Amino acid sequence: MTRPRCRTRSFALVATLTLGLTVALVPATTAVPPATAGHPVTLTAAPAAERWSADLSVVDRDDVNVRRTAAGLRLREARPTVRSARSPHSAVAEGMLLTAPRTLTRPATRVRAEITAQVPAGATVEAQVRGWRVNGWTEWRAATAGAVFDRPVSRVQTRVVLTAPAGGATATLRGVQLTADATAAVSAATPGRTYRVYATRIGLVGEVTANGRTVQPRDHFVALPSRRGLAPLNSGDYSVRVCTTTGSRCEYAPVWDVGPWNTRDDYWNPSAVRENWKNLPQGRPEAQAAYQSGYNGGRDQFGRTVLNPAGIDLADGTFWDGLQLTTNAWVDVAYLWTGGGPRGVVGDGPLNIRSGASTSSPIRGLAARFANVPIQCYVTGQSVAGPYRTTTRWNRLASGQYVSHAYISAVYGGAVPVC
Repeated sequence: MTRPRCRTRSFALVATLTLGLTVALVPATTAVPPATAGHPVTLTAAPAAERWSADLSVVDRDDVNVRRTAAGLRLREARPTVRSARSPHSAVAEGMLLTAPRTLTRPATRVRAEITAQVPAGATVEAQVRGWRVNGWTEWRAATAGAVFDRPVSRVQTRVVLTAPAGGATATLRGVQLTADATAAVSAATPGRTYRVYATRIGLVGEVTANGRTVQPRDHFVALPSRRGLAPLNSGDYSVRVCTTTGSRCEYAPVWDVGPWNTRDDYWNPSAVRENWKNLPQGRPEAQAAYQSGYNGGRDQFGRTVLNPAGIDLADGTFWDGLQLTTNAWVDVAYLWTGGGPRGVVGDGPLNIRSGASTSSPIRGLAARFANVPIQCYVTGQSVAGPYRTTTRWNRLASGQYVSHAYISAVYGGAVPVC
């Protein structure tokens, strides 16, 4: 993003937010003139458009490092949470407000956001949205002109992200107006993307993640270098399956932090959708390209020299207990929200993944609490009494991976067949 070099000014940003996993740009039905200083742009809604204002008045535990003032929403602390220049985590102060989902009066395939904010030099304000479909949430998308959902959505959730340079002035957000309407849909994305990337251990016990969680000893979550796949606190809306390269151990875990190195590198997406580094192959993190090939002068988006090729960070429990790693290693990661079909929510965990439908079957890994896991089918096995039910049903997550249905709090995305 090009950052302004002038004095603080008021402006309105108008953008169409992309939430599809593949993208085909469709011209807007109404031309959108550029925003100018002090002159908010007014969008003329298309027929049957639905308009609403994001509620910025409620700041609660789902929100991170923001506060409500009489002037508007601002950063609470304008300093990075991790200060080491050699750290692969964020090099700028950032905050995030998550609004409640809005149920639309009719399904929509496009959402536009109009931001009114006062932004000093070096600071940024960004509106992002996601949409609910039958098999779960789409990715978060930053505001970009003229893009659409890949399929109609019935609910829309908005979040705003504020950043500021260390010790710099913070932006003041006054309002966000949303418009949802229907336009031509584009083809659905290919499901089930899986890539081999380098994993490092997060550590940082006692620090706060990008979604507001205080890191616990032997915690179970992961970090990816893009907010597009960041799950809200205590949810697994965005979860991954991370496995050793031999496939002997896997963990299903929610994405609760942003990193390593970059914060705008959704490398699992195709070039048309990828936020930055569009000339890199899909599935190759920028940090890996910088470390191995000197891409971008061997530096990350903040200009820091990249010291390892990491594309995912693993919390200590995921690293030591889930995968039983002893050092940083290459792993195979499936970005589960890019897939389709039924999903189960792990209500209590970490839950043992067994090689068969019995508690005496060998353990193949773990499923973290809140992880949203794919369910291929179910079998009848040993009866288990769990926090949600007593049942003989065991869900197959993948070949040779079973979990008892007694620990699954909810299933969505379709009916689960018998294996």
